[in-house]
Amino acid sequence: MKLLLLSDKESPFLWDYYKPGMFKNYDLIISCGDLKPDYLSFIVTMANVPLLYVHGNHDGNYVQTPPEGCTNIEDKIYIHNGVRILGLGGSPHYGGVPPYQYSEKAMRRRITKLALKLKWAGGVDIVVAHAPAAGYGDADDYAHRGFECFNELMDKYNPKLFVHGHVHMNYGRNIPRELQRKDTKIINAYERYETEL
Repeated sequence: MKLLLLSDKESPFLWDYYKPGMFKNYDLIISCGDLKPDYLSFIVTMANVPLLYVHGNHDGNYVQTPPEGCTNIEDKIYIHNGVRILGLGGSPHYGGVPPYQYSEKAMRRRITKLALKLKWAGGVDIVVAHAPAAGYGDADDYAHRGFECFNELMDKYNPKLFVHGHVHMNYGRNIPRELQRKDTKIINAYERYETEL
């Protein structure tokens, strides 16, 4: 299955310079948050494949309606062609009271509430998050630290992919696009990235 991963920055290549047929090779599109609803609606319309999304920490700034034609997988397990996909959007809490910021304890509680769904599904193949896991593509500053409970989630269920955004590739030259934790490939989906499952 060929995946197009999106996060944090609208890609001029996909939007401003769109050409018919550019999405024809993708089986599924996944957004890790902080993208405008009209951008996601455009992508799903032109691609004609499912587009799944979670919320980023800035998504509360948008007063628009949710993106049309897209599927919100926040706190859900979505199954696409037998592939189990779990959505856990939002970032670590770093100030204010926006709707998509969580303490470590609150994110762990979200995961715990999903335990029965994960058991019924027999596990998970792809975890879609906005924030990274602690120590895997996160940053030193308070706002861009990762969640430790994401590492516990990966260790328990061994998903094939853990996809996130939040840490922009332009923050520094040494930010890795791909990392590995045991059997899980971790991908920073900033702007756009292709991978296969």
